[in-house]
Amino acid sequence: MPHTTVEYSGTLAEAFDRPAFGKDLHEALVTIAGGRAGGCKTRFVRHDDLWIADGSPYHAMVHAEISLLSGRSAETRRALTGAVLAALRRHIAPTPQYEVQFSVDLRDLDRDAYVGHVDARTAS
Repeated sequence: MPHTTVEYSGTLAEAFDRPAFGKDLHEALVTIAGGRAGGCKTRFVRHDDLWIADGSPYHAMVHAEISLLSGRSAETRRALTGAVLAALRRHIAPTPQYEVQFSVDLRDLDRDAYVGHVDARTAS
């Protein structure tokens, strides 16, 4: 915990430094939102079949959805989404051939309903 899913246009695949973004994202989740580094999980989902705006091939998108246990203040939530947006913009190289739409959404997970487990067994 926290969980992040980053969806992005396939046309941005070469321009998107996902490992560097993941590192910055996880640091922000720990320093801003008080997350636990060992529990951060980020999934990157490439989309090659998208319809953005008027459908022109000159549009691209990247969207991060972050799920955290509930209870953070509005200030913390704004600081985190702002930091994540800035990190996305930093880690996608300029792509003048595309108008790129960036967005970040922060969702609360219900503390009474969320459950997780870490299985620390090692393969033999």
